[in-house]
Amino acid sequence: MAEVFKIGLIGCGTVGQGVVRIIQDDADEIEKKTGIRLELARVVDKDLSQPAKVNVPKNLISSDADDIFNDDNISAVIELVGGSTAAKDFVLKAFATGKDVVTANKAMLAKHGKEIYAAARSNKRCIAFEASCGGGIPLVLPLRTGLIANRINAIYGILNGTCNYILTEMGQKNKSYAEALAEAQHAGYAEPDPTLDVNGCDTAHKLAIMASIAFCCNVDFDKLHVEGIEQLDAQDLAAGRELGYVCKLLGIAHRTDGGLSLRVHPAFIHHNHPLATTGGSFNAVSIYGNWVGHTLYYGRGAGSKPTASAVVADILDIAIGNAWRTFEKLHMLNDVTPPPQYVPMNELRTRFYLRLTVVDRPGVMAKITKVFGDRQISLRAVTQHEPVTESDTDAVPVVVLTHEAQEGKMRAALEEIANLDVVHEPPVMIRVIEEHEEYIP
Repeated sequence: MAEVFKIGLIGCGTVGQGVVRIIQDDADEIEKKTGIRLELARVVDKDLSQPAKVNVPKNLISSDADDIFNDDNISAVIELVGGSTAAKDFVLKAFATGKDVVTANKAMLAKHGKEIYAAARSNKRCIAFEASCGGGIPLVLPLRTGLIANRINAIYGILNGTCNYILTEMGQKNKSYAEALAEAQHAGYAEPDPTLDVNGCDTAHKLAIMASIAFCCNVDFDKLHVEGIEQLDAQDLAAGRELGYVCKLLGIAHRTDGGLSLRVHPAFIHHNHPLATTGGSFNAVSIYGNWVGHTLYYGRGAGSKPTASAVVADILDIAIGNAWRTFEKLHMLNDVTPPPQYVPMNELRTRFYLRLTVVDRPGVMAKITKVFGDRQISLRAVTQHEPVTESDTDAVPVVVLTHEAQEGKMRAALEEIANLDVVHEPPVMIRVIEEHEEYIP
């Protein structure tokens, strides 16, 4: 007979319902593969109508999480309530009552990972969280096992499908940010309140978790530099396309001689790079190791079915016994690793795309190039575009592409340029990311 593994589910929203469906529809297939029979022993949600949507038997539905914690027959808890306050309390109580945990909660782990991992160890429990980083894309597993022989040098990731959908629509169809966002909401790719997606925080949560594992360090979420996509203009994406670049919101973790550069921001990448060709709501992550070189992970980064797929895989990893051994033996999580040395954003060296709206008369560019020259910023290309509207005949957009420069010097230069009497609007700056070097002997 198959081994029965009983689970308590807290949170039966979009992802939770996906988990229920997998267990309902594919329990036989899972049992054939593993010899384990997954069984939902209790489903908890403050809205009792949610579990009913996926035909959870009434006798298994509850609004009280203690019904899970007080049941000694339940071996593991799936936490899918979101947020970082009540969710953390549920996770800590699960450990205290002798239960392992599976979560997709990126915000909780990014902010409280050290405390949560330490609590798991002190209670001789484990926590699995594959779904927290890439939804249906395996990212935690490769970093902790598949690439363990490598010294990870960099991660470049498109980690938010909402932003990627919006930027694809803006870049390929010249839609405004507002138009693309409204379409994403209508299609179900964006929440009614999309703030955490478009302001970069969702990507930053995922990057903090991945970087902690990849670089074996206790990343402080508050140390990440985070920018979103709200300020982007379709004309800049079009100008970048003319230069051979595609704009993406990237989560970047990069090992340097001075420490770790950890940042989230829009960036131009060359149209030939695999990340540039990742369109719509898809996610993709490039991970560079010193032996393996460039590896790429691509797929659905969110949604009910893909995320539930990762959650159920974690449950099976716990049921089989692998998750606990991995958690116990590998020294790659925040509670057993030191903090990294952080590279200040002002010390970042990269190339830049700039758009300046200037008066159309002789001598203007001489004033601007002097500001750049005074800070040792070398210009690679300068292009003057036609005015955006007929009423702008006295002002023209000038697009500048620089060679590699220091961020701090660039910001100082743009502040000075913004105050010139020949400049009509604050300059626009988008970083340009080059293909990462592969350190393969």
